[in-house]
Amino acid sequence: MTQDSAASTPESTTAPKKAGKRIQVRKSGVHGKGVFSTVKLKKGEVLIEYIGEVISWKEALRRHPHDPKDPDHTFYFHVDDKHVIDAKYGGNAARWINHACTPNCEADEIDGRIFIKALRSIPPDTELFYDYGLIIDEPYTKKLKKQFECRCGTKGCRGTMLAPKKRG
Repeated sequence: MTQDSAASTPESTTAPKKAGKRIQVRKSGVHGKGVFSTVKLKKGEVLIEYIGEVISWKEALRRHPHDPKDPDHTFYFHVDDKHVIDAKYGGNAARWINHACTPNCEADEIDGRIFIKALRSIPPDTELFYDYGLIIDEPYTKKLKKQFECRCGTKGCRGTMLAPKKRG
């Protein structure tokens, strides 16, 4: 997740009213459902806001897992150290955007809201991706990396949806 330097939500950052006509949810070749462009999207364009119920991390942990048969699949989006968006409740199409290690979109947090925007021009009928950059505070073992396996197949694929550990 990137941090925008704006102090307030700029008007250009609000999700467009015609979002349903520019993107749509379809079956993904990468994983389950995905979100696809229906028209050419411009670099820097805000595509959709990631919405859902804003809850505390304590509540997110209480709710986990959403599906005991697939405990690592959630619709949680980390906002900050105190808040998470649970798109299982009140979520929109943004919850179906899949991960890629070399994404064509990014997530921007502005004043506690998450906006998905295009990193480059995106042609019609292209699946949208952003890098989930999942952070887990335990050592990255082969088993853990497999648990959060990436299926993006991009040239820069690191094999996992986990964020690279920072060396310090």
